[in-house]
Amino acid sequence: MRNLFFILLVAIITPSISIAQTAQGIGFKAGLNYNGNGKYFESISNNSQNPDRNVGYHFGLFGKIGKDLYFKPEVVYTSTKSDYDNDSFKMQKIDAPLLVGIKVLGPISVFGGPSLQYILDTEFDGVSINDIESEFSLGLNFGVGLNFNKLGIDLRYERGFSDNEATFLENNGIGNSRLDTRPDQLILSLSLIL
Repeated sequence: MRNLFFILLVAIITPSISIAQTAQGIGFKAGLNYNGNGKYFESISNNSQNPDRNVGYHFGLFGKIGKDLYFKPEVVYTSTKSDYDNDSFKMQKIDAPLLVGIKVLGPISVFGGPSLQYILDTEFDGVSINDIESEFSLGLNFGVGLNFNKLGIDLRYERGFSDNEATFLENNGIGNSRLDTRPDQLILSLSLIL
């Protein structure tokens, strides 16, 4: 699955970036995420907990093809953290949003599209989790952006579509607990076209 993800990523991004060099441009982006993953299900009590949201970060590259109507593929490293009572869930992933946008008024544009996500690493309460259903998942991004020549800022919402749970053994060795790894986050980004 890992190889398929990277082949798909290269097949989409490489031609897009070469086209973007002649169209609008390529650039860097970075920013903050206000995120929470899904519910945590404890096997002992059968209770579920919603996460407390935390601030994470992201950085990456993007290409932009077109002006008033545009295609914007991105490759972004993302780090998130969610708190469940006294425990924390941390996740690092590679996101590849494939966004289509349209300029609506002056420098303001709206955009949306699917986001391919590949989970690099997960950790719950200091323990690395290897039992994730799928390292590859699909999500949705949509938002609004302001673009001033080569500088841009955007605010978007991301939600994971694919059910994707991590299962792990409780500290006391009694039963398995589950954690929903789907992202649910607001993302604020600053971008610069080179």
